[in-house]
Amino acid sequence: MKTNINFQKASFKDFENIPDLNAFQRAEVFQEFTNYMEESGQMNFRFMTSKKGSGPEMWVTSPFNKIPKKCVSLVSNDYLNFTQHPKVKLAAIEGIEKYGTGAGASPLIGGHHEYHEMLQTKIASFFNRPSDSALIFTTGYTANSAAILAILKKEDVAILDMAVHASVYEGCKETNLKMFLHNDLESLERILKDAQDKFRTRLVIIDGVYSQDGDLAKMEAILNLTKQYGGFLMVDDAHGIGVLGKNGRGAMEIFGLTDKIDIISGTLSKAFGHIGGFVISTPQIINFLKFQSRQQVFSSTSTPAAAGLLKAIDLIDEEPHWRQMLADNVTYFKKGLTDLKLNIGNTESAIIPVKIGDAHKTGDAGRLLLDAGIYANTIVYPGVARKNARIRTSLMATHTREHLDKALNAFEYVNQKLHISSI
Repeated sequence: MKTNINFQKASFKDFENIPDLNAFQRAEVFQEFTNYMEESGQMNFRFMTSKKGSGPEMWVTSPFNKIPKKCVSLVSNDYLNFTQHPKVKLAAIEGIEKYGTGAGASPLIGGHHEYHEMLQTKIASFFNRPSDSALIFTTGYTANSAAILAILKKEDVAILDMAVHASVYEGCKETNLKMFLHNDLESLERILKDAQDKFRTRLVIIDGVYSQDGDLAKMEAILNLTKQYGGFLMVDDAHGIGVLGKNGRGAMEIFGLTDKIDIISGTLSKAFGHIGGFVISTPQIINFLKFQSRQQVFSSTSTPAAAGLLKAIDLIDEEPHWRQMLADNVTYFKKGLTDLKLNIGNTESAIIPVKIGDAHKTGDAGRLLLDAGIYANTIVYPGVARKNARIRTSLMATHTREHLDKALNAFEYVNQKLHISSI
């Protein structure tokens, strides 16, 4: 099917909507584009299949190479590698043995089990909140989208940092939406001032750690501005909780604001090593979500394997050395990349981007890294802006210096081939 789209210069954005083509025709054109990308070596980084669980090394295959390849893995958000912690795995196994393999129903009509109650109580306690201040969801994505959809309506407004996670944007479909420039306090204040008398609920929503650049929110200043204009603050700290702060309570702990945020959301799939999400707020908001969130009422929730989370949360306090190992790895790897004159932005977390810009060159970089035994994420639109493509790396506590040196050598090789250095 012919279109006027130039595949050589196109990105995924060009295929979101094509005028005059129905859904099936658009899918056909998009198939032609992905075929072109695969044939030109631009898609070999997508949908790799791991033959082993999450870890610092992975055996992976791709649609183009079915022979397993051992790679240093820089793609996982399993920051502390708790997916492989013996105590976490044992607790998950014991949970399955006691409760079975599934919840059996949605929470409201019979699918709320003892382990769900224990998990919500433990998460609330983790943040020094009352036991009825937490609610779990099937995924972290759902925790954001479901909570916002339930709380904000046409009389309200969501005021978002432009760099927040896609799940936050999805949650704003039934309310008014304003966006401020990333971490820009003047931009935020203009919106807050304008919205002050127009909307009944003004909810500012930010990330604690931003998932593509790895930088932190200007949380204290944003909170002060929000309160100055009578608003509320929601923080999605998915990439900070369990990893950052003296006690692993996330970016909020760094700023000393853990007890001052109106709504906290997070995930159970990163530092805690499982799957799921949660929302922390007042007992009244939590009670409201239990009955008014469609995703909570009509969807089954965590399986009994979530019992492993009960141990994973304890391990944040019991075994703090994992956070220190991760911090040491981050320091070492960031220095190695900057010594190579690569642009890593202003990351302050275990997310370390190597910014390249051009999507096609970034695809080439991903292919060369994979050839060298380094599995890293090639991020193009819609994950980032069209001209802001990058290789996104995520470090783990269990990466060794040998792993990191192999990755640095591979980036040096890629830079020699493609000249991706921009600083």
